[in-house]
Formats: sequence, structure tokens, C-alpha cells
Amino acid sequence: MSKKKQTVEPLEIDLQQKGALSQSKEKEESSPNIRYENLPLVVLAGRPNVGKSTLFNRLIGKRKAITDAKPGVTRDPIEEECELLGTNKKICLVDTGGFKLEREGLDELVVARALAYIQRADLIIFIVDITQITPEDEEFAAFLRPYAKKLLLVVNKADSPERDALVWEHARWGLGQMLFISAEHNRNIDKLAEAIVARLDFSNIQQVEVEKADIHLAIMGKPNTGKSTLLNALVGYERSIVSPEPGTTRDIVKDRFQYRGRGIVVLDTAGIRRKKKVKDNVEYYSVTRSIRIVSQADVVVLLIDAEEGLSDQDKKIAAFAVEAGRPVVFALSKWDKMPDIKNAFEATRDRLRFFFGQMAYAPVVAISAKEGKGLDKLMSTVVSLYAKANKVIETSRLNQAVAEWIQETPPPAGPSTRFKLRYAVQSSVNPQRFIFFVTRPEAVPESYKSFLKNKIRFDFGLDGVPIQVELRASRRDRLRS
Repeated sequence: MSKKKQTVEPLEIDLQQKGALSQSKEKEESSPNIRYENLPLVVLAGRPNVGKSTLFNRLIGKRKAITDAKPGVTRDPIEEECELLGTNKKICLVDTGGFKLEREGLDELVVARALAYIQRADLIIFIVDITQITPEDEEFAAFLRPYAKKLLLVVNKADSPERDALVWEHARWGLGQMLFISAEHNRNIDKLAEAIVARLDFSNIQQVEVEKADIHLAIMGKPNTGKSTLLNALVGYERSIVSPEPGTTRDIVKDRFQYRGRGIVVLDTAGIRRKKKVKDNVEYYSVTRSIRIVSQADVVVLLIDAEEGLSDQDKKIAAFAVEAGRPVVFALSKWDKMPDIKNAFEATRDRLRFFFGQMAYAPVVAISAKEGKGLDKLMSTVVSLYAKANKVIETSRLNQAVAEWIQETPPPAGPSTRFKLRYAVQSSVNPQRFIFFVTRPEAVPESYKSFLKNKIRFDFGLDGVPIQVELRASRRDRLRS
């Protein structure tokens, strides 16, 4: 078949798909990436079960923090930039773990994280429950007294006017300004937003135009594979609580750091266990959000415990990323504990690629977050995958390559498998998705789709990146039928 025969008429182009990709790229290039620096830090603090996470979700306008009747659900502080409704003012809002007098397990670490944020805060919102005052409230109020100048007492669960009279029981602490609200029912939240704005200085906020958008990196894996240790190593301080207790991380912990001048937003997720082992509601919510975060990430790092080896659960976690079309880096965690044997990494990498089968294209890196080894290799791989996942391929160049592929490896020519490739177009980046217009989509075997994916991957420098291929009947053939 000559190249002349492979020339495709313009009518074969799916203009809608082609336009969608070009318009999205033009919009990305024309609108600068803005980052806000020196946002006022507003910290929500109080004992467990006073509604801190409910108020956090209300103020940011989405359900990010896990809320549950079970005390002590929040462990790691959760940060979110948000614009206070009706004020046109941006802040950095932080939800912290509950203050406890009697502490066990992780409670000391949880309280220590909360107190560290309180010391840094520009405004502390001390949240209490209108229906009761506990010894923990009394103790926390006494602790916060030295911070009275940057304190706002908020009495929550004032769900109706009938409860309003109860608010004055909390005035005896003499902590200054006091508001009563209902975070759950959105009562007086507008007044709270106004009070927050009135107490803050917004003059130091800077809008920084950055040349390139931040790369969002999700760290995933089974419990106890070292996800929080990795996040801490990347950001350079103890951001996530690290403990041998499985399921330590519950909410999505987010932070930002620079790698060779590139902004990286790193997301530490809850460990994902097999479904039959998840019996607690809080863990169910944690796992659900971990899975959901894949679609918000640009690249996924799947941590695999090098000592424990591979499991079916690792394959299921990887499947979430593949389904979303996100690039995956397999990170062999805790490599410092492995025997120093020649070619040990190569052997482990080969087993991993055999185990994951269709994901043999994904890069593999050995790391020790605890000792800081392999992190530069990991991050250079992440940045490289991000660039490939967002690469735009010219339509003419793509179709010239398709014509060459057909010449080298013609489609099957049997009576039931005969089809012709009319045209191809790249319909999106990250995920890298391509649409092939063919005469008979139902006749194209999976083996030929795999062939097309591999050719795209290697001929256009997209190695290490998942490729999605969609088959459609061409317009010409639809009209004929």
C-alpha cells in the first residue's frame, strides 16, 4: 500500500474531538498559573466531636475532611486554600485533630501537630459545643488564653434559636469575641466569614505568576508501606504522622515543595486494604477518597514494600490509576532493608513487571524514604512522566505514522476480521487518549489495539505512560451504512 493511498480526506477528521484538545491547550497556554503566597493561616481547634471537620468542609465548600460521630477521626492537620464565601478574601484553612486530656496510642502525636499549627496561626478559631462544656474544653480554654489576641471563640451546634441562650455559658472564659453557629445547618456561617475577614491582615498576600503548573503527585499503596514517611522526606519536615499502626493516615494529607524549580503538590493517601478487611466506616471513607484522588493527580507513585513483595492488592491499586489513565511509578519502598546482593534490583524489577503484565511499561525505582535514598531518581522520573503525559502530537504527524505502521504491519485480512484504518486523532492529554476511525470497529482485535498503543508509545516518546485507544466508525462508512 503506497503512502498516497493513505492520504485521508479532511472530512474524516472528527472536528469536535480535534477542537476540544486544541482549545484546552490554548486556554492552558493563555491563562497564567497563579499561586498565592503569604495567605493568612486560620486554624480550627477544639476537643473531639465539636464539629471542626464539618465547619472545615462548610467553609471550603466541599467534603474534604472525613466527618463521623466516632471521636478522634481527624489525625493529620488538613490544609486547604479557600475563598471565604461572600468576602472575596482568600485564606489557608487548617482542620486539626481533637485536643484530649486522656491520651493513648496516637493521641500525643495528634495533639502535638495541632499545637504546632496553633503557634503559627494568624487566627485561631476555638470551636466548642453549645450543648455541653467538658473538662477538655476548660483545659483547652486555659491553654489558649495567651493567644487571646488572635482567638475567635465559635460555639457550634446552635442549630435553632431555641439553643441560642446556651451560648452565654461559654462567655465566662473571657476570651473576647464569640459567635454562635451551626456548621451542619449553615447557620450564621456568613457572619463567621465576616468576622474572620475583620480579624486578619491581607496586605502581605502576593500573587505569583508561575511559568509551569504544579505537578500533583499521589502516593498510594497498602497500609504500612511508608507513604507518610515518603511525604515527610519529600517536603522536608514531619508533615504526616508516622506510626507502625495500620491505617494511621485517614484524610488526604497535602503539601507542596520545589524540585529543581518545579512546584510539586504531594498527596499522602490512606492505605488501601482488601475490601473484606474494611469493616470500619471511617476506613471505608478513607479508602474511597484515596481511590478518588487518582483522578486529581497527574502522576501516581505506587509504594510496594520491598520486604513483603508483591500482592494481588498492589495490582488492584494500580488498576485504579490505569483506569484513570494516569502514569504510575512503581516505588520499591524500604529498599535499605533488602540484602545487598548483586542484580537484586534487576531481579525484583523483572518479577514486578511479570506480575503486572499489561503495565510492564511503567518505570520502577528503588527507594528508602527513611534514609533519603533514591528520592532524586523518583522525582526525576515523576517530572519526566508528567511531561510525556501532557505531550501534544500534531494530527498530520500522527497520521503519517499510522500510514507507516499499516505498511509495516497490515491489519488482518480475513473475511470476519477485515477493516481499514481511516484516520487517527489525539483527543486528550493526561490521559493520553487517541481515537482511531475505522471501517468496522467491532472487527479490530485486542492484539491490534495493543499494537497501536505500543507504536504510539515508542514512536512518539511516550514510554512509561498509559495509552488509551478508542475505535469509532468513520463518518464516510457510517453514511454508507
